[in-house]
Amino acid sequence: MSRGPGVVVVTGSSSGIGAEAAVQLGEHGWTVCLLARRPDELLAVAERVRAAQESSGSTGATVHTYPVDLTDDADVARVVGLVLDDHPRVDVLVNNAGRSIRRPIRESIDRVHDYERTMAVNYLGAVRLTLGLLPRFLEQGQGHVVFSSTMSTQLPIPLFSAYLGSKAALESFARSLLAEHGHHGVTTTTVYFPMVRTQMSGATSIYSAMPMMDAHRAGRWLVKGAVDQPTRVTSLGGAMSEAGMSVLPGVLTKVITPGIRRMDKRLARRARRMP
Repeated sequence: MSRGPGVVVVTGSSSGIGAEAAVQLGEHGWTVCLLARRPDELLAVAERVRAAQESSGSTGATVHTYPVDLTDDADVARVVGLVLDDHPRVDVLVNNAGRSIRRPIRESIDRVHDYERTMAVNYLGAVRLTLGLLPRFLEQGQGHVVFSSTMSTQLPIPLFSAYLGSKAALESFARSLLAEHGHHGVTTTTVYFPMVRTQMSGATSIYSAMPMMDAHRAGRWLVKGAVDQPTRVTSLGGAMSEAGMSVLPGVLTKVITPGIRRMDKRLARRARRMP
């Protein structure tokens, strides 16, 4: 089902994929609510969204910024109240804010906080905001929630156990939300991104030598989730990997993970040669 422009809330929208998606939604005539921790960067993105709305000739579309810490119950409750005061109807929530940690499990034995930090943002932050807006969705009889996830939950990837655990939990929440409230008009899209070139992926030096999806194209995937509202957005490779893992998980893991380790070594060599 494809929906016309309405009011969309986008988290993690101060940079990267979230910012690109917000600008593109502005081009489509949506009223955009930008949520992230950094107020100055939110204001800069708001200017880009406003320019996109004006250049596309959208009338009535506006952009609003709401600085928020998604790991804080009281702060999220405050922002939900502000959003609902400003917008009697909210059509779509895009849960895009995320945090990633790349570290072997054996090096996390004394670092349980690695898992706590990723869960706090990637899972609990998204759940907290979704629960805050759910009563309005149910009252309206319609609401759509887009969840930003990763292709790496569709196939076995080493070194990201904290990140992938939080995203797998989020995907299960999305499925439960649809199962419980789909007949009330509350629907979901899970977006399975491949590696995307952003500040988050840039924190790992070897990835400078890896071909990646750019943030603008990734933003289009979130827009597809918000506008067309399929149950999921993924690549052919991701879908095939997921199907393989459901049938032969042990075999696929044995085949894929040695190749990933070899790829990491090649990337490290290339990165050392880069200026």
